[in-house]
Amino acid sequence: MNIYEFNRNAWNLQSDEGCRWSTPYDDEVFARAKDGDWSVILTPNRSVPEHWFPSHPRLDGVKLLALASGGGQQVPIFAAAGAEVTSFEGSDVQLEKDRDTCERNGSSAELVHGDMADLSCFEDGSFDLIFNPVSNVFAAELQPIWNECARVLKPGGRLLCGFMNPAFFLFDHEIAEETGKIVVKHKLPFSDMEHLSAEDLEAHLEAQVSLEFSHSWETQIGGQCQAGFSIIDFYEDSWDDESTALNPWLPTSAATCAVKR
Repeated sequence: MNIYEFNRNAWNLQSDEGCRWSTPYDDEVFARAKDGDWSVILTPNRSVPEHWFPSHPRLDGVKLLALASGGGQQVPIFAAAGAEVTSFEGSDVQLEKDRDTCERNGSSAELVHGDMADLSCFEDGSFDLIFNPVSNVFAAELQPIWNECARVLKPGGRLLCGFMNPAFFLFDHEIAEETGKIVVKHKLPFSDMEHLSAEDLEAHLEAQVSLEFSHSWETQIGGQCQAGFSIIDFYEDSWDDESTALNPWLPTSAATCAVKR
């Protein structure tokens, strides 16, 4: 199975149906961003610290790659704040939302459809900043992504990434939601393709729900270091009780700020 193509179609469907990550922000958000009042998220709730950006509040002249960040949210904010934004997405619908939201608010972004692990359409050292919200959960392998990010960033450029906590995938989420009990079900690293029963996987595929993969902290953070990055900051974040019954028990996500050596 081509994981990238399956998840592309799954996210097109999910974005068409609408969800928190696929609903463009209100126009007032972008109007405020033009005036220098803005914030963005790499994880569900916690705002990215201002000092993670090469400049703030204006991003004039910053060449920014929004990697798997489509949906009419962060990309139009960065454009409104003055950045030269390229939105690189696997989902056609997510890209359309970036385009429509930017146009409606008098800004623009270059839109490129593709796989995060293949940024060959960009030359070496093309960008000052890469912004990658929680999305590597939809990729089977991470090292090719980190290697490509390092290649297309300028020396001293920054990679801002959000991650799912790998421990999130240990548990039986259905039991947690139905009973509140926390039951360990899977060993790590988890993959829908390998750890779901044949019956559950068939239902998953028929429903066209995106396939997910857990990744160890070593792969997520150590992999960046192996690609030529230095991690200079880190934080954890929670979700909300409605989204997951695990929320009271552990931080469900985290984010890193890395600099290309």
